[in-house]
Amino acid sequence: MKVIENWLKIVIPCLMAVGIPLSCAADTFSHIKETQTITIAYRESSLPFSYLADGKPVGYSMDICQKLVENIKKELKLSQLKVNYLLVTSSNRIDTIVDGKADLECGSTTNNAERRKQVSFTITHFFASTRMLVRADSGIKNWTDLKDKKVVTTKGTTTVKLLHDRDKVRGLNLRLLEGSDHKESFVMIENFKADAFSMDDVLLYGLRANNKTPDKFVVVGDALSTEPYAIMLRKDDPIFKEFLDRELARMMTEGDISKLYEKWFKKPIPPNNANLNMPMSFLLRDNLRFPSDKVAD
Repeated sequence: MKVIENWLKIVIPCLMAVGIPLSCAADTFSHIKETQTITIAYRESSLPFSYLADGKPVGYSMDICQKLVENIKKELKLSQLKVNYLLVTSSNRIDTIVDGKADLECGSTTNNAERRKQVSFTITHFFASTRMLVRADSGIKNWTDLKDKKVVTTKGTTTVKLLHDRDKVRGLNLRLLEGSDHKESFVMIENFKADAFSMDDVLLYGLRANNKTPDKFVVVGDALSTEPYAIMLRKDDPIFKEFLDRELARMMTEGDISKLYEKWFKKPIPPNNANLNMPMSFLLRDNLRFPSDKVAD
């Protein structure tokens, strides 16, 4: 009820005002209540966070968002709440939220200072490290082995800048390529069009696990950075963010997120019953104990 009361304190002045104040710029609760619909943006191949299995969007992030949707429905006292799903890519996901085409983006998006100029993020629900996937017989073990080689990453991701920076510092003379999505980037490694695919380690493990010949690929290299993943929402909607953060914090402290982690990172998952066997990082373990949306930019 507290969230609804706070929400009304913003909505009523908005309706009475002649102009539209900044606080009215985004009013997700009002839109959801009026339309009885919420739109979730998802990814096609960001396994195990948000991807298609049997034609349906599934994953760790999708499960978290589904629980949030259930709590939104309960908070707004709606008898029904329709969920629309909107496919996005790494290139258009931010614009999709900014333009109001989706209410939440439930994928594998890093919360950083540059993106927070355009959108907001909830409490972090995962921490990834940037590494690289190579063919097992490539002889590549670390970043210094990439001199004069072709390195692919996915267009619109934070890894693009990391690679440019590493290339300048090390003088590796990298030939940088970009795939339209994670699947295309992986295929470039399979087809010998690139020597390494640099991306968040968990995504690489997921792509490798679901390949027909996973033993032909390995994830290597020292971590270039730590990537805090969070759900993305529109900026300038503090009431909606406050609600989402509160519900996420409750899910963390009560053990719901730990159960979802076990489901998606420690057990076989669709579509091929692959098991990432990825232990929870100490960063995420600490964040579950002390939930926070603060990140080290």
